[in-house]
Amino acid sequence: MRLAELSARSGVSTATIKYYLREGLLPPGRQVNTTTADYDEEHLRRLRLVRAMIHVGRLPVATVREVLGHIDDDSLGRTIRLGAALWALPQAAEPDEEDEYVQAARTEVDRLLAALDWTNAQALTTISPSYRSLVLAVAAFRRLGYGWGAELLAPYAQLMHRAAVLDLDFMETHPSETEQVETAVLETILNEPVLQALHRLAQEEESARRYGFE
Repeated sequence: MRLAELSARSGVSTATIKYYLREGLLPPGRQVNTTTADYDEEHLRRLRLVRAMIHVGRLPVATVREVLGHIDDDSLGRTIRLGAALWALPQAAEPDEEDEYVQAARTEVDRLLAALDWTNAQALTTISPSYRSLVLAVAAFRRLGYGWGAELLAPYAQLMHRAAVLDLDFMETHPSETEQVETAVLETILNEPVLQALHRLAQEEESARRYGFE
């Protein structure tokens, strides 16, 4: 397809597509002549991914470029490729290791990972942004006087593991590893607000069932 058709099918203006091409977010098309290039379904898929990352995920162009670089790095195994792409997304700040609440939270998170036998997560605790985010969240609870620990976290972790299984089951329905990693990144960007919304709706529903509308 030509640029005009790519624009029409994607809903992205030709000016924006040209900007994405200049920024390296979209691979160049097949050059037909000095002024015209052809684009295919892979360009359309990548364009939709870029739009979701920028307009739904609110990611800056530099971050999108870094994530896409990991997605396209077929020298890496699928797990490392996916992990590198996800870790390039915006992450929580480093916790203050001198903070007593952070120290207590880290102890509880480590106990949780051991109880769940999440060996990969245990091996990556010193570098994982997800581990760091969890420690910070648990520390915030504990600072407010809520005794969140491994036992309270475990049922939530098990629910999230079930969600991860669904994510990867869907990811594996796509034919190539690049498409699979693209899909997993897209699921992370789009599913997190979906899960948050479902959580809030479920809380509202359960509250109404338990307490009515007093």
